[in-house]
Amino acid sequence: MSSTTRPVVVVAGPTAAGKSGVAIALAERFGGEIVNADSMQVYRHLDIGTAKPSLADRARVPHHLLDVVTPDVLYNAGRYSREAREAAAQIHARGATPFLTGGTGLYIRAFLDGLIEDPDADREVRRRLEEEAARAAEEGDPTRLHRRLAERDPLAAERIHPNDLRRTVRALELVTRHGEPASRLRARHAFTDRPFRTLYLVLDPGREGVDRRIDARARAMIDAGLLQECRSLVERGYTAALRPLQAIGYRHVMPVVEGTDTLVNALHGMQRDTRHFARRQRTWFRGVAEAVWLDPSDFAAIESRVRAFLASAAPRYSEGAR
Repeated sequence: MSSTTRPVVVVAGPTAAGKSGVAIALAERFGGEIVNADSMQVYRHLDIGTAKPSLADRARVPHHLLDVVTPDVLYNAGRYSREAREAAAQIHARGATPFLTGGTGLYIRAFLDGLIEDPDADREVRRRLEEEAARAAEEGDPTRLHRRLAERDPLAAERIHPNDLRRTVRALELVTRHGEPASRLRARHAFTDRPFRTLYLVLDPGREGVDRRIDARARAMIDAGLLQECRSLVERGYTAALRPLQAIGYRHVMPVVEGTDTLVNALHGMQRDTRHFARRQRTWFRGVAEAVWLDPSDFAAIESRVRAFLASAAPRYSEGAR
């Protein structure tokens, strides 16, 4: 099968936009399977706080790359790219369509475009940047490197949060090593490495709509037992210092488990930080030139887009519609 006949439908968007429900309905309608593209849902035991699809939802259509590793195992975009592409290859071999579903833009990009291979990465450059970042933080200027990145690669800086030191350092390292912005390197790399024909949907009910959904979902997570889930994680031996437990929701509720905060404060912090996170996601997806923005409540329009895309991709996929 040539790359032009290997369709992938991306169902992306800000958190709480309703991506999972729409993707499952589309997969049912068009004979597809879900490939998770949420960087937190790859972790076992993190169910409520990641809004992981229920067992009932997973029974409706096959899901891939959920519950891949335990919270004490590092999982990154490189591994995701390999494993998600393997899952997609298996789905295509069955004559089905992968529906790549989630809000982690970096994982989606890694799947579609691959990652820049940099075997000669300069550890000395990285060390100097990390040391400079540490000095800047001590001097009360923690975003110094991010401002420098904004000067040298504005597009990369726009997509990286000022507090995300790891990605800021990586982008500056690429600029230093290659003499051109990381965003330009990635664009050129993507041109040669993309093996799929893609429909990139971004579902967004609007800022106010997402904010309402976020507030309601955070309350629902508390009601569903997020506090008990965090206690269970501690009982399993996982500590709040682990990177997955620094994610929204877990970092707010773990102090409640430790007795240093209240559930009311945790809920308000979850809602506030999730709203900020949704805005950063929106910024990321606005940088995707091919993205088609749709309201998740207009399923007829979404279905029509997918039907036309699959019909143009190859007859075998449009015929898979139920």
